[in-house]
Amino acid sequence: MSVYQVGEIVSLMFMAIALGMDAFSVSLGMGMQQVRLKRIALIGLIIGLFHIIMPFIGILLGQAISTQIGQFTTLVGGLLLVGIGAQMVFSAFNHDTKKIVQPVGIGLLFFAISVSLDSFSVGLSLGMSGVKTMIALMLFGIVSTVLTWAGMILGKKVHGLLGVYSEILGGSILCGFGLNILFG
Repeated sequence: MSVYQVGEIVSLMFMAIALGMDAFSVSLGMGMQQVRLKRIALIGLIIGLFHIIMPFIGILLGQAISTQIGQFTTLVGGLLLVGIGAQMVFSAFNHDTKKIVQPVGIGLLFFAISVSLDSFSVGLSLGMSGVKTMIALMLFGIVSTVLTWAGMILGKKVHGLLGVYSEILGGSILCGFGLNILFG
C-alpha cells in the first residue's frame, strides 16, 4: 500500500466518523425511549445500511444537480429531526396518547433517512472526486452502525438514571440537532 492509499483511507475514515456523529447524537436521544437491545441492534444495522445506500445514490446522480439537492436534503433532514424530537417531548407530557414516531416500521424509516441525508450530499461530491467508492461506502456503513449502537446504548443508560425526564431530554436533543442543521 502506498502512502497515497493510506492517506486516502485515513481521510475516508475521518469522513465516515464525521457522517456517523450525527447518527450517534440522534441515537442518543432515541435511545432514551424504552428500546430493547434487539431493536437497538436492528436500528444500528438499518442506519448503517442507509449510510451506504444514500451516498451510493448520490454518487450515481453526480454533479449535475449536486448543489440544488444538497440544500434540499439538509432542509428535509432538519425538519424530520425537529418533528421527531417535538413528538417525543409532547408524548412525555401526555402519557395517554400512543407515540407517533417510534423506531419501528415507518418511524424507523424516517429516522434512518433523517440521519443519512447528509451522506447523500457527500455521495454527490464523492462521485466527482474519483475516490474508491466501495471502500468509502463500507466505511460509512460500518462507522455509522457502530456509532448508532453506542448512542442508543448510552441513551438507554441515561434513561435508567433520569426516568421519565429522559424522554424530554432525548426529544430536546433531537429538536436541537434538527434546528442546528436548519440554522447552523
